[in-house]
Amino acid sequence: MTVERHPTALMDAVAAAAVDPERWPDVASVPRCARAHAAAAERAVRRAPARLPIRVQLHHRESLGARGPLMRVHDPGALFRRIGAAGQIGLGESYMAREWDADDLVGLLTVLADDAAGLVPAPLRGLQRLRGRRALSPPASRPHSTPRSTLHATPYRQDLPRELFASFLDQTMTYSSAVFGGFPADRAELPAAQHRKIDRLLDLAAVGPGTQLLELGTGWGELAIRAAGRGARVLSVTSSREEYELARWRIEQAGLTARATVLLRDFRRVIGSFDAIVSVEMAETLGAESWPVYFTALDRMLAAGGRVALQTVTMPHDRMLASLSAPTWAGKYIRPGGRIPSAEAIEQIIAAHTDLRIAGRETFGAHYAETLRLWRERFTERAAEELTPLGFDETFRRMWTFHLAAAEAGFRSRQLDVQHLLLTPDEVA
Repeated sequence: MTVERHPTALMDAVAAAAVDPERWPDVASVPRCARAHAAAAERAVRRAPARLPIRVQLHHRESLGARGPLMRVHDPGALFRRIGAAGQIGLGESYMAREWDADDLVGLLTVLADDAAGLVPAPLRGLQRLRGRRALSPPASRPHSTPRSTLHATPYRQDLPRELFASFLDQTMTYSSAVFGGFPADRAELPAAQHRKIDRLLDLAAVGPGTQLLELGTGWGELAIRAAGRGARVLSVTSSREEYELARWRIEQAGLTARATVLLRDFRRVIGSFDAIVSVEMAETLGAESWPVYFTALDRMLAAGGRVALQTVTMPHDRMLASLSAPTWAGKYIRPGGRIPSAEAIEQIIAAHTDLRIAGRETFGAHYAETLRLWRERFTERAAEELTPLGFDETFRRMWTFHLAAAEAGFRSRQLDVQHLLLTPDEVA
């Protein structure tokens, strides 16, 4: 199908052509796509405003729909081909390539999250599953390393400098959901809200003076500092050298090196027995095949009568099962190898592979949406100025913007949730 381009769309296409083909090969070039698949994708996009509260503007002149956030498609032909070739991955790559925009990106993605498969016709979803392994391959030009961070990790997280995260995190450098006192929250409230979250986890694990605490996943060190400040003896483990170096420095600056130690090590190689274990958003960075290994490790290292406090992101069980066989944009660009579990999957794995049981649970997804909003707004304000000198190009910044917006949309639409879980040995539960 030949699509006439508006002059402005031509300028946008020229800008998209500036995408570095070595760093972003799948963004720099529009994929080949069978005409039938591109036509099916076009029909799905054109019909979406009749089913959903969104508006779509094609060619900068043809408008569809009467209400809701506006999706301005600068290069419809490229968008249709990308969706036809790679489904939801194509939608994200098209945004990275500047082929479409939205003034209210979160609002648009929230509507689409409620109708996750709507823009991808059923035959194309089947094709996605068949192409899953290839489509999930990360950009070839960037060396692979095992991701060790949270839901919002970027590919090869260990290779990214701390300055990237400092551009949108607060001074606690805490890269996971905060817990606010109320909504809407102000950016100045983030440090206190992060401390509130950390304190809830430490309370859940009964961490106090003399507690032998293991933290799996150091982050940037704030939880270890907070626990050591309570008088606990902390061993924090990370496989990220960036996290290791900054966390050690921050612990030293806090004068807590006698109480908190950071190890650069894979969690499976940790030995010892601990009164309490705390882990924040680590299961999501692992493949589903590694979840039993993770929970078995928690069980193995917990002392008799001990407590495990986890913060974990979850999704509905049916969507989790679908995500295991179908590629996703986040799986390709943000969380290579990682998967988000469902609450049911966690319960089943704990029951089948450990002597632990869930003794307490609290969900607070709305707080994650608010956390992401504050991060996204700060990132938008500061990214171009602070990240360009570090070598992060506009395609990277658009990738990160899309990631933060899509994650926020997931929590606002309740397709994602976050939980605090208390795990105890069966006889203690």
